[in-house]
Amino acid sequence: MEEKRILCIGLVCLDIISVVDNYPEEDSDTRHLRSQRLSVIPGIISNPDISGCVTNSSIFSQGRNASEQIKMLQLVEKYNQTCPPSERVTTSVEVEKTRPQLYQLFCYGDVVFVSKDVAKTFGFYSAPEAVKGLYGRLKPGATLICAWAECGADAMGPDGLLVHSDAFSPETVVDTLGAGDTFNAAVILALSKGKTLPAALTYGCQVAGRKCGVHGYDGIV
Repeated sequence: MEEKRILCIGLVCLDIISVVDNYPEEDSDTRHLRSQRLSVIPGIISNPDISGCVTNSSIFSQGRNASEQIKMLQLVEKYNQTCPPSERVTTSVEVEKTRPQLYQLFCYGDVVFVSKDVAKTFGFYSAPEAVKGLYGRLKPGATLICAWAECGADAMGPDGLLVHSDAFSPETVVDTLGAGDTFNAAVILALSKGKTLPAALTYGCQVAGRKCGVHGYDGIV
C-alpha cells in the first residue's frame, strides 16, 4: 500500500544551534563544539509534502495568515463533498499564537491543536479545562487536542469523551526546542495511520518526551 502523504502549510523553520562548553561572556569569541541544523516535520513524518501538491490524504495548517488559510480549507471542504468518505482529505489546524484573528480557524479543522498560551487567554489553566471549554468552537465531528508540557495532553472527539495521556519525561531533559511541534507531528502521523485518538495522543506524548531527552530529532521515532 502506498504511504499516505501529508501536506504541511505554514512556516518551515530551520533551527541552527551551536553547542558550546559554557554560556559565552558578552563580546567574547567562543569556539563551538558542534552545530546542528534542525527541522521538526521531516524528522517525524517520513513523507511530508511542503510543495502544495493536491495528492495528499491529510493537510496540516499552522495558524499564521488565517484569512488565506480559511480559503484553502474551504476549498478542501468543497472537494470533500464530491468524494466518498474513504477518499476525503483530513484537515488539521494549529491555533498556537495568541492572535484573535487566528481563532476563526477553530471551526475549520477536522483535528484542532490549541496551545497552552491560547487556552490561558480564554481563562483555562489546564488541558482538560481548555478542551472542554473550547470544544464548542469546533465544527461538528471534529477533535480538539491540547498539550500541557509536563502535565501531558488531553483531547476530546465527536463522542464527547475526555481523553488523557500522561507526559513521558526523559531521565534528563536535554533540549526542549521543538517539543510542541514534535507532539503535533507525531499525533498527525498516528492518526493518518488509523490509530485511535487515545493511542495517537499517547504516541505524541511519548515521541515529544524522547525529543526532550536528546539534541535534535534523530532516532526519536
